[in-house]
Amino acid sequence: MNDVALLDRLANVVPEADHIDSLVPALLELLHSITGLESTYLTRVDEAHNTQTVLFSNNTDEQRFAIPQGLVVLWEDSLCKRALEELRPASEHVSQHWSDSKVAAELGIETFVSQAVHIGDGEFYGTLCAAGPNSQPVSEQAKRMLALFSHLIGRQLEHDRLIARLQHENREYSHFALTDPLTGIPNRRAFDRELKRTLAGAQRSDDQVHLGFIDLDGFKAINDEYGHDAGDRFLIALSSKLKEGLRDGDFVARYGGDEFVVFGTAPHDVDASQVRKMIAERLSRLTQGHFDLGDLTIDYAGASVGVV
Repeated sequence: MNDVALLDRLANVVPEADHIDSLVPALLELLHSITGLESTYLTRVDEAHNTQTVLFSNNTDEQRFAIPQGLVVLWEDSLCKRALEELRPASEHVSQHWSDSKVAAELGIETFVSQAVHIGDGEFYGTLCAAGPNSQPVSEQAKRMLALFSHLIGRQLEHDRLIARLQHENREYSHFALTDPLTGIPNRRAFDRELKRTLAGAQRSDDQVHLGFIDLDGFKAINDEYGHDAGDRFLIALSSKLKEGLRDGDFVARYGGDEFVVFGTAPHDVDASQVRKMIAERLSRLTQGHFDLGDLTIDYAGASVGVV
């Protein structure tokens, strides 16, 4: 393949690849066209566990010769490790150069070319390889393209890793933005968003939405008598009791300092006044009783509860 045709195919492959899963198969197919070797593949090396795993492979004739995807070999016995250590990226006579390699003998590899893949500032990831069962020359163009493709794969891996980290951080940020940092339950922002969503759904289904408001009477006295640390632990314990005691599907949030809100749905054909009464009784019961705060037990008479 001449350089013009190669650049033209690369120009079509690289811009369309937005993930390592879409880039590598296209590059492996292109690498086969350049080298003429029956198998091209990308490996992941785990030096700590002395293993090398074939992550992606492209085989033109699997019945005659193939490097199977998912194959795991000892890194110590691999041709890739030997090639890197001996600075020999290509060999047309594997059976002579590395006659003691059990992996090469079992797979029937005679021509082999390999290039290390690095991520970022030099982190060793694995290798990009091509192999065949017969002795045949490996052109300088093939070696150059192998180096270029390994660089492109390294850049894509770095990009994918960055995207994954940003997505994780975004999920973490979203979680903390909607979570009360003390009690771990949803905060007022989460309550506003979820209530709007629930009300919209209830309009479509004609369900009832019941909202309970909890005001912790006497909470200031707890802080004054036992200290703010005890007050915080009381809020945490109460939040946990609310979460455990509510129905599946009910939503509880910390609305303010000593204020909590709970809401849930009920079918449209039930007695709304009875539902409100049951919710109020349940919430009152959940806020009453003994609260074990570790070195302190508080007997709390209960909160003021209203349900609409």
